[in-house]
Amino acid sequence: MGLSEKHLTDGEHVVMELKEHAKALFWPIALLVVLVVAVAAAVVLVPDAVVRWVVAGIAALAAIVWVFVPWLRWRTTEYTVTNKRISMRSGIITRTGRDIPLYRINDVNYEKGPIDRVFGCGTLVISDASEKPGLVLHDVPDVENVQVHLHDLLFSADDGSDDGEWPPREPPRGRHAPRIPRAER
Repeated sequence: MGLSEKHLTDGEHVVMELKEHAKALFWPIALLVVLVVAVAAAVVLVPDAVVRWVVAGIAALAAIVWVFVPWLRWRTTEYTVTNKRISMRSGIITRTGRDIPLYRINDVNYEKGPIDRVFGCGTLVISDASEKPGLVLHDVPDVENVQVHLHDLLFSADDGSDDGEWPPREPPRGRHAPRIPRAER
């Protein structure tokens, strides 16, 4: 799980937990098959035991670097949407994460290439009202429905005002921020 219960604020609950689509493992798995075939061919075709061990060692090293590490990255990358924020957590040794409060989100769009269409996933691009670049979530399964669900969350918090001063669910500014009655917003 991307966010445990102890990392949620009061009144916050998880709406969606997402992992990268298994499509992210397509090339590592294809390489693993090639490596296994190469080692099997070396065992059968090469009479010298030292050469077979060298081929097996190179294949094992390649499998660690280009198969096992991408698999670990895939296993440790998680996207979580709560009723207050969207978060991304990733990392094998050093965990990194980024949270964007829903009230800061300006735009949510998706990109689906031809291969993404075949696998039923895509890239979700979230732009927010900050100086940092937006959050890009790669290989999100069923990305179109995730985008619709995010829009539902964003629009359900909209107070309907177009003043631009008080975005939906934005916390008060400062300790003594005045409360504006709903009719004036």
